[in-house]
Amino acid sequence: MSLALYGDSRSGNCLKVKWLLDRLGRAYDWFEVDVVGGQTRTAAFLALNPAGQVPLVVLEDGRPLAQSNAILLHLSEGTDLIPGDAYARSRMMEWLFWEQYSHEPYIAVARFQMAYLGKSREDLDPRLFQRGEAALNRMEAALSASDFLVGERLTLADIALVAYTRMAGDGGFDLTGWPAVSAWVARTERALGLAPY
Repeated sequence: MSLALYGDSRSGNCLKVKWLLDRLGRAYDWFEVDVVGGQTRTAAFLALNPAGQVPLVVLEDGRPLAQSNAILLHLSEGTDLIPGDAYARSRMMEWLFWEQYSHEPYIAVARFQMAYLGKSREDLDPRLFQRGEAALNRMEAALSASDFLVGERLTLADIALVAYTRMAGDGGFDLTGWPAVSAWVARTERALGLAPY
């Protein structure tokens, strides 16, 4: 049985798992799940993931695993995407935790509200943009000092954070104001073999 990946192809959280699997050359079956259409709330999907969220992988042995960054960590065990040095590995995890708490709730939420629900920037809470800009400022500072978030080579931190950062324009964030972030997005896209967004 191949690994199964359930995801919505509009979701950065789902795409980062797909990109990782592609980079690792792992065989998988993609099952498209329309989040906006309510497909994560069906009885069949909730039987697989009671949290009702994508991405979800079902491993070759039938065990399910949810939460995008937990999936990235599991699938990358033993690869060069997780630093061997304990401190560098912890820095990578620091970025993974930060991404879900201080980046995705602002950058991705603004994108979803504007690109998929048709809201204008004026319809949204201004704090969404203030906090999204603060996240981009933090990344700009880090990426002004190194090519990638944890030093000079690609790690899971870059895969996790590039997903919604490259799409930030859909949510009203113009990345030209963050040149180091923009250059890093292009570098990371090239490292993953992605066409520019």
